[in-house]
Amino acid sequence: MTNIIDELEWRGAINQQTDSEGLREYVESNSISLYCGVDPTGDSMHIGHLIPFMMLKRFQAFGHHPFILIGGATGTIGDPSGRTTERQLQTMETVQHNVDSLTKQMEKLFAVDTDNTLTLVNNYDWTHDLTLLDFLRDFGKFFNINTMLAKDIVASRLETGISFTEFTYQILQSMDFLHLFQNNNVRMQIGGADQWGNITAGLDLIRKKEGADAKAFGLTIPLMLKADGTKFGKTAGGAVWLDPEKTTPYEFYQFWVNQDDRDVIKYLKFFTFLTKEEIDALEVKVQTEPHLREAQRVLAAEMTKFVHSEEDLNDALAISEALFSGNVKNLTSKQIEEGFKNMPTVETETLDQNLVDWLIELGIEPSKRQAREDISNGAISINGDRIKELDFVVTAEQSFDGKFIIVRKGKKQYTLVRLLSK
Repeated sequence: MTNIIDELEWRGAINQQTDSEGLREYVESNSISLYCGVDPTGDSMHIGHLIPFMMLKRFQAFGHHPFILIGGATGTIGDPSGRTTERQLQTMETVQHNVDSLTKQMEKLFAVDTDNTLTLVNNYDWTHDLTLLDFLRDFGKFFNINTMLAKDIVASRLETGISFTEFTYQILQSMDFLHLFQNNNVRMQIGGADQWGNITAGLDLIRKKEGADAKAFGLTIPLMLKADGTKFGKTAGGAVWLDPEKTTPYEFYQFWVNQDDRDVIKYLKFFTFLTKEEIDALEVKVQTEPHLREAQRVLAAEMTKFVHSEEDLNDALAISEALFSGNVKNLTSKQIEEGFKNMPTVETETLDQNLVDWLIELGIEPSKRQAREDISNGAISINGDRIKELDFVVTAEQSFDGKFIIVRKGKKQYTLVRLLSK
């Protein structure tokens, strides 16, 4: 595929376009500069945020110039898109902290410091000196209230109410598009399906300011839903974050490897840079050898490497294999910390104690009779070693770096014992 639009269409990544023929023609003969923005509503992005930014990477691979916009200004206001209630305003200090955190994430994900074909910008830079009178005269004059009220993002809130602050959000985002058009020759904005109203408002402003013939485009990406109809990216534990402190690389890997057969090919198209031939071959595997889950493993590996690192992927694979086989003795302390994060955990200072009494003290066994029975039957393992001796003594030598002891009861019932120093 020589045209990026063909690539996006094959991947099912286009929802709406403002001028599909004009865009196809433009990118056929020009390198287009385009942008997508993210507001600093938190100090980490989640995987849902990745969807439009993966599209920027695809444009980049075809020789185009992406801009990533961090909404240091718009983040202080609150985007009403996709919401039924007002956002809680954050302090300027919180917004700045989130801006710094998201900037670091973007720099890592997209190698901004070593890649001169991708530019990172912050809309606070061109708005913080703007006066109220300038805002009203230079921008507000170009926005028709009737048109703004008709936008889905506003119309959906008229019954429950929308503040003037959030009502003006589309003006601020339109100013971003105009600024980048005028100063950086940015010709296109992309975003999620809920951004259509904001994107078209920006195009209207550009044409009113620059003339009806101004070459500018808008493109949105489909809303990502799972095969069961629920929203992509949510789990029982909440969002899947890109920050390894919020979602560990092992948890991140497990999220992807556990995807439904009905969804995995769609996600491979959206999130990876595998070729059509590679994905088609994996689709055949899903149909003929679904039990091997090869497509899910490839998806999980590609995403973990992209968001985290090859080393983090290797850790995730080692943890997964150890938990599946029960052979945990070769895990590192770091891998244990990560892989057992959400497993039952107890803390103790007690060592050099008979295993029967130790298991009772930690609450892993309810009674001496049960503890003796489980040990004798080979149901108790310490750090992957099955213990059948009733006189076995638990010592520091069995721990991982003096920090952890892993107890397994039966096949799958793990407890992480965290050792406290006396």
